[in-house]
Amino acid sequence: MTVLSSPAAQPTPDHTATPTFAVIPGAQVRQALDGREQQVVDLVEATYRLHGAGDSVNPPSYFLRFPDRPSSRIIALPASIGGLNRVDGMKWISSFPANVSSGLPRASAVLILNDHETGYPFACLESSIISATRTAASAALAADRLSRGRSRPRRVGFFGTGLIARYIHTFLAGTGWTFDTIGLHDLSADSTAGFRGYLEQADVTGEVTVHDSAEALIRSSDLVVFATVAGKPHVTEPAWFAHHPLVLHVSLRDLAPEVLLASANVVDDVEHCLKADTSPHLTEQLTGGRDFLDGTLDDVMTGRVTLPDDRTVIFSPFGLGVLDLAVGKYVYDEVARSGHLHLIDHFFHDLRRYG
Repeated sequence: MTVLSSPAAQPTPDHTATPTFAVIPGAQVRQALDGREQQVVDLVEATYRLHGAGDSVNPPSYFLRFPDRPSSRIIALPASIGGLNRVDGMKWISSFPANVSSGLPRASAVLILNDHETGYPFACLESSIISATRTAASAALAADRLSRGRSRPRRVGFFGTGLIARYIHTFLAGTGWTFDTIGLHDLSADSTAGFRGYLEQADVTGEVTVHDSAEALIRSSDLVVFATVAGKPHVTEPAWFAHHPLVLHVSLRDLAPEVLLASANVVDDVEHCLKADTSPHLTEQLTGGRDFLDGTLDDVMTGRVTLPDDRTVIFSPFGLGVLDLAVGKYVYDEVARSGHLHLIDHFFHDLRRYG
């Protein structure tokens, strides 16, 4: 293995030269992203705009499921993004909920980046951090954009207190959000205790309250974050949302169609979100149409859609592969600029067409 130490290292591979392949471990990924919440949110916003303008390819995600392990899955998210940092690639992310009981995180992932000109893969990055980062940045962006034109939330509630919830709070705090109260609710007391410990270490302002019911959490929050592993809707009462909070429905399958039908609904991508029995997909099946959708986050950002201030607003992001590519390419460029890119010697062996 070669460590590229030259400060003149080029972030983007030269497709006229012999292809190289780099491996970027989690420690380097974290270092490249740590403390850069606003920069990453800006990057995610720019990526949404590119996607909305059609300068991307983001086919459906592919699910590998297992008859003997029905709660587990591995998902492939291929994508291609244009713009100044155009790149192709794929995220390969597993979700094995049983890991939690043994002390391992539920999700693990890698991201492959491919050169836009040659198609050669030029990097493999540890991607659970990238995936959590782009999810949290998307949520923070939505919280900002969807709360404009209405009172800015002062009471946040986290339904599900695992790693994704922690990242979302970090990105909210890192982009200027402060809260008077922070509510927590999780079926796992250990997860709740761990999240509370994170908040104490982060020295956040705001009173932290653990709620013993979903209803209590929702009714006491102006901003509700769903970050669970729910496989089907379990929150069924529209009346719990009578105070019209902003809802970041990151885990996608918590809310019954009745809740969505009583709300304004924003997604990241219509075709992607209305698949795989997500709550919006179930709502489409129930109603036979998509009229319950107000638009996409890009529609809101560009002014094509204006949201009401007297209804609950729900953001349901399926999670787009182009976001993983954008954040992954940012990490690659940062590591290359630092001069610590780990290249695998002779990864591509037979580069002469006829030997």
